[in-house]
Amino acid sequence: MRKATIDENKKCPEYGEIEGQVKNGKNRFGTQSYLCRHCKKTYTLDPKQNAYSEEKKALAIKIYYAGTSGRGGWSFATRTARPCSRVGKILGMSKNNVYRWIKKTGLIVNNPPKIFELDELYWFIGEKPRSETRENVYVITVVSREPRQIVGFYVAFDKSPERIQRIVDNAYDAEKYCTDGYAGYIDVAYPGKHVRNIHNKNDTFTVEGINADLRHYIPLLARRSRCFARCLDMLQAVMAVFVDAYNRFGIAKFCYQQRRNTGEFPFSVLDFF
Repeated sequence: MRKATIDENKKCPEYGEIEGQVKNGKNRFGTQSYLCRHCKKTYTLDPKQNAYSEEKKALAIKIYYAGTSGRGGWSFATRTARPCSRVGKILGMSKNNVYRWIKKTGLIVNNPPKIFELDELYWFIGEKPRSETRENVYVITVVSREPRQIVGFYVAFDKSPERIQRIVDNAYDAEKYCTDGYAGYIDVAYPGKHVRNIHNKNDTFTVEGINADLRHYIPLLARRSRCFARCLDMLQAVMAVFVDAYNRFGIAKFCYQQRRNTGEFPFSVLDFF
């Protein structure tokens, strides 16, 4: 029988003894393995950490869902989301790991939201008139009712039907698209049914609430404020950061509601920045 040698570096992580530790071949990665004669456990002196960091997981999820829709536009969940295998090749990891992380987010790609709401929010770039309202920039948003997500947005100097058409094309196909009475929504081709409500906000309450959150959390969009963006790219960058955090907050809130039937949450949108 092989004689056990005493080495202070050879210490069983389970039994905690230095004596009775012998070599036990090598593992599949080529690292020397040791056997403890007391508890019969095998171990390595410097085990490799195979777990991915939280930053790596968040990057994989973001690459999977992220997509671009031209200058001034960004979509969090598009039809062109990268498959798990492609994300795995980009980051050098298994596609199965990416798939498990995607499932834990609670946003099922194969079962997209059924109802989208569209609305536009006006503001100012470069200057803010003190007397007459003369907006010169618009933030056009497309949101889903459940889960509460901003599935796409545009920051532009106009709100033409062509621009609205781009943001609709870059989002998932929904069964129903709800808008207010703005005439520009009429000339847009929707994959599903278009509901245009010119009387009240009964069909656009979700997007109106999200627009209120935009003005509340983003100082550049707050009413009765002297803050405004100096250029379009600045407002676009601020919106992209906020939408990313807001959507992760919406997913977490949706998953929390599925597990606990309560209206109170132990977190807020600020915890996701």
